[in-house]
Amino acid sequence: MIVKNTPQKTVKNTIEMNGVGLHSGKKIKLYLKPADEDSGLVFVRTDLTPHVSIPALANFVTQTDRGTTLSLEGVEVKTTEHLLAALMGCGISNCTIELDGPEVPIMDGSSKLFVEAIEKTGVQEQEALQEVFVVQENICFSDDKTGSEIMLVPAEETSFTVMIDFETKVLGSQNAVLSKMEDFSKEIASSRTFVFLHELETLLEQNLIKGGDLDNAIVYVNRTLDKETMTRLEKAFQKKDIQVKENGILDHLTLHHPNEAARHKLLDVMGDLALVGMPIQGKIIATKPGHKINTDFAKELSSLIKATRKSNAPVVDLSKPPVMDVNQIMAMLPHRPPFLLVDRILELTDRFVVGLKNVTMNETFFEGHFPGAPVMPGVLQIEAMAQAGGVLVLSTVPDPENYLTFFMKIDNVKFKKPVYPGDTLIFKLELLTPIRRGICNMRGYAFVNGQIVSEGDLMAQISKRK
Repeated sequence: MIVKNTPQKTVKNTIEMNGVGLHSGKKIKLYLKPADEDSGLVFVRTDLTPHVSIPALANFVTQTDRGTTLSLEGVEVKTTEHLLAALMGCGISNCTIELDGPEVPIMDGSSKLFVEAIEKTGVQEQEALQEVFVVQENICFSDDKTGSEIMLVPAEETSFTVMIDFETKVLGSQNAVLSKMEDFSKEIASSRTFVFLHELETLLEQNLIKGGDLDNAIVYVNRTLDKETMTRLEKAFQKKDIQVKENGILDHLTLHHPNEAARHKLLDVMGDLALVGMPIQGKIIATKPGHKINTDFAKELSSLIKATRKSNAPVVDLSKPPVMDVNQIMAMLPHRPPFLLVDRILELTDRFVVGLKNVTMNETFFEGHFPGAPVMPGVLQIEAMAQAGGVLVLSTVPDPENYLTFFMKIDNVKFKKPVYPGDTLIFKLELLTPIRRGICNMRGYAFVNGQIVSEGDLMAQISKRK
């Protein structure tokens, strides 16, 4: 299910940062700029003419070896995951990410410096509401070759649990948990990337990681180093007297957390799942994750969200008592039979409402619409939808019986399927923007058997009765 329940956010002011690309070793200048509502996260290569914009979405992923690469028509942006994790952890919905090279700078190998820069400049709430994918049933994605698995479980809050096992003495099994997104800055952001020595040597032989050094990556050593290897590493990193600490870490680097490797893998999962394009409400459990399964899962979720968006039908349990029955609805709305077109309110929050209308052959409009072929008029479907929306709006005032709700505008109305006697209409109305000065903008949907029958954008205003 997709809901809108919090304002979208962007950075308050432009942020300028400088660093080097992990693979190229080239200096990169990066700008994080405020962006319009509903624009999302977009990378812009400003070193090219004309500039090339690449949306931070899973379908633009082209490579996952040692980082997540996005590309469009041959133009690439590499190592996107740490910055995307920072933006996700700070709740940023919309941001233009300008960079004058093919890589996001590696900085210290974590999200820390990005988060600190965002927190320093501040976050700006926007008028439009953020879409959130609410997990309603277990979703499992696995890779039999690697034994990797990611699972989504329904939950009231978003959380992450990551488990890793490299089956080595120096780095065996670890797990990390982020129970609340608000704790990302403190618990996860500073966790740096890591690599095993044998992987490092391979990358050096391939002339990669030119921008890597022993301050922006944890190097785990799982074998005895001979003099020749030490000399080669000292030359590669331009350091003398490189040593292996007792905990198997190369040089004098100190861990920020005992389980920093697992925390960094959690950071990577967050950055890669940011490519879904909207926050996920649910518990994310990842076992032995990596960029490939992370981004493959993000693509799978994107497809699921696309299918969900086509219906986005609320899941209702008609055996449960309603939030409001017809008598409570009449105590709030001025409508009366035969023009009262809502029988129950099933869900009601400060952002959306779910209502129900049982369509029976006893409806007076079926006498003339149409004799012998009864079909509910589309205009009455919109009216019923608006009445459910009226409950949402009037629930924001302490004395709703003293107010009336008036239509101001109806846009983008579509009728997809006919509604017949015997159908049960489920309405869902969600705010497009916060209610201001009594004016409400809503997106409304009507469903029968989980399929959309009508939809539209409604604007209304509440006024005191005279």
